[in-house]
Amino acid sequence: MNKKIGYLGTGVWGYCLASLLASKGYEVTAWSLESETIVALQEKREHPKLPGHPAPPSLSFTTDLKEALKKKDLLVEGVTSAGVRQVFQKVKEIEIPTCPIVLTSKGIEQNTGLLLSEVVVEVLGEESKHLIGCLSGPSIAQEVMRGLPSSVVCSGYNSQVMSLIHEIFSTPTFRVYPNPDINGVELGGALKNIIAIACGVSDGLGFGDNAKAALMTRGLHEMRKLASVKGCKPETMNGLAGMGDLCVTCLSTFSRNYRFGRLIAEGLGSDEAKKRIGMVVEGMYTCLSAIQLAKKEELELPITEAVYKVLYEGMNPKEAVKLLLQRITKEEYL
Repeated sequence: MNKKIGYLGTGVWGYCLASLLASKGYEVTAWSLESETIVALQEKREHPKLPGHPAPPSLSFTTDLKEALKKKDLLVEGVTSAGVRQVFQKVKEIEIPTCPIVLTSKGIEQNTGLLLSEVVVEVLGEESKHLIGCLSGPSIAQEVMRGLPSSVVCSGYNSQVMSLIHEIFSTPTFRVYPNPDINGVELGGALKNIIAIACGVSDGLGFGDNAKAALMTRGLHEMRKLASVKGCKPETMNGLAGMGDLCVTCLSTFSRNYRFGRLIAEGLGSDEAKKRIGMVVEGMYTCLSAIQLAKKEELELPITEAVYKVLYEGMNPKEAVKLLLQRITKEEYL
């Protein structure tokens, strides 16, 4: 059956996944509120940040949300973590979807501490919960577009939805591993962005690979701490959704969160650094969410706290690192 898919969002990752689905023969309608972006995609059939990768023939673009939702067999979200609630409120105003919904954004909602699947359930209602799943893991869009080998993870509240995501997104080079721990899969994808910012700052200050290895390892420990209070399986953080995504986001020069951290280390303010990146920096948004959650649960997250102080309180990055180094070392707990 030639499935019809509605794709909400036309950022780099959204365009990448929409192209992947369309290349498999699915009829994909990608939606965005940004009319200039949609017009450019309609005319040039190519994303401005992914030159040389034309859209497959079965991928179309629209600013009409009704068109993106009408008679679809699958709905895929690819906006931003901050925009998920607003977008699904718009979706609900038109019609509550009866088809499976796949979330691909990575973040934790500020002030509520909800994972994105929890946000969508809150907006659409508990009766829609069984339709919701997610796709996460280490996946640089530029490499996926080139057909380079990538492995990601999918999850869902319902095993049938998880199996459907596995089937629809899998290709010979885009390997999808199912994992029923949806909270863990989402949490790993959200928190690794904060640690990537810290690694970017560290590299920008010239602290070397030893320091970055320590940040990644202790950052993973912080991710496991939060996993324990969000109803996740801490071991999920050791897989593709956690360690896998952490590695690629902290090490790749394509990573916007890592690049953002380097710019901060160079002395740029958050606004100017985001402007230079030219795309949403999810780690900045999620950092505040993580701090709010940590305070509520009385958790100590030194690296996350240091990133927060730099981004939201104006602390000098060198001073933040100094405070981390002054912490008393305790027995390593894994």
